[in-house]
Amino acid sequence: MRLSQTFSRTIKTIPADEQAINAQLLIRSGMIYKEMAGVYAYLPLGLRVIENIKNIVRQEMECLGSSELLMTTIQNKEVWELSGRWDDQLVDVWFKSQLKNGTEVGFGWSHEEPLMILMSKYIKSYRDLPISVYQFQTKLRNEFRAKSGIMRGREFLMKDMYAFSRSQQELDMFYDQAKQAYHKVFERVGLGPYTYLTYASGGSFTQFSHEFQTVTKSGEDIIYVDKKKHLAVNEEVYNDQVLRQLDLKKNELEKLKASEVGNIFNFGKTKAEQMDVYFTDKSGHRQPVYLSSYGIGISRLMGVIAEHFNDSKGLIWPEAIAPALVYLIAIGNQKEAELSLELYNLLTAQKVAVIYDDRDVRPGEKFADADLIGIPWRVVVNSKTVTSGKYEIKSRSLDKPDYVDKESLVNQMSRIVSRLAIKS
Repeated sequence: MRLSQTFSRTIKTIPADEQAINAQLLIRSGMIYKEMAGVYAYLPLGLRVIENIKNIVRQEMECLGSSELLMTTIQNKEVWELSGRWDDQLVDVWFKSQLKNGTEVGFGWSHEEPLMILMSKYIKSYRDLPISVYQFQTKLRNEFRAKSGIMRGREFLMKDMYAFSRSQQELDMFYDQAKQAYHKVFERVGLGPYTYLTYASGGSFTQFSHEFQTVTKSGEDIIYVDKKKHLAVNEEVYNDQVLRQLDLKKNELEKLKASEVGNIFNFGKTKAEQMDVYFTDKSGHRQPVYLSSYGIGISRLMGVIAEHFNDSKGLIWPEAIAPALVYLIAIGNQKEAELSLELYNLLTAQKVAVIYDDRDVRPGEKFADADLIGIPWRVVVNSKTVTSGKYEIKSRSLDKPDYVDKESLVNQMSRIVSRLAIKS
């Protein structure tokens, strides 16, 4: 990407109507654009971050054997009435409308019910199970208060996966595998040390659901953390009985604010019984399908990462999800510009993502934008070092630069790309 060819720009002033750090930094750095409260557009740099997060999640879901699909946003009222979740008293976040012929429709906030109906067309025998599917889908939720930037929106991007099993035992096996896959996802995006498997309310279906909560000062949830066991309990289920059941000691727990970045939920056979989704077992008997669901808020995850990794100068993206690995700056005249373009082409040929700041602006503005946008590595080609064949390279998280030759620089960046490309 060459900045002279992009339309988005950085903003020096903090948006007055945004209190959340993630929204302030993402808007200022030209990553997102605010359409209205709780609704944001993702500009080219921000979309790169989203796609990098999606790629990591996609790899881990496919390691589980899950198949990607894409469901509809417009939802059939009759499907949701089968489970009772069309009722606004049970689900208070629906956006609803009508077709021209008066038919009521909703806009998807989740997809358990539609997928149960879809899968009922393909699941007939025990031989058709187990199976899991996932999607990246824009969800719409009519939140009463949309705040915290992209950490809580009325429109947001989510990865949701659904597993269909023959028994509770089979469900439990996949459930445990999915837990481990989620841990890998949060480790790979840089949040592993701060993200805890958290016991939360299971509603009317099961005693507990499991959330993945990332500790952050701007979080909307309160959790009680056992750092040694790397487990937590959501405040909503925090009591002596639950602590005894989970073998957690009150004096070893720390009360912290956190943001939910993932949730896994065991519906058991309840949905199948509500919606008449059955299969024939080996003995020829009719059995209900067991359902479990698994969500990761992709855009929320981006916001939480922005909240975690920043300083007074701007964002500090982890290498695995940054919009580029290198921010390349040329300072000088024609010679420096030619050497910069040569280096740009060398790096991109090695599949190193580069933002080349080739704008006709002052060097100080380029340095400030490099810090604000938060690219992991900054490379400067200037008249002071090119005569000796050296390039200035600096990590976004360190103060002092290093000076290396072109071959060493390209090799160093190529090694990082190779390391990041390794799948779990």
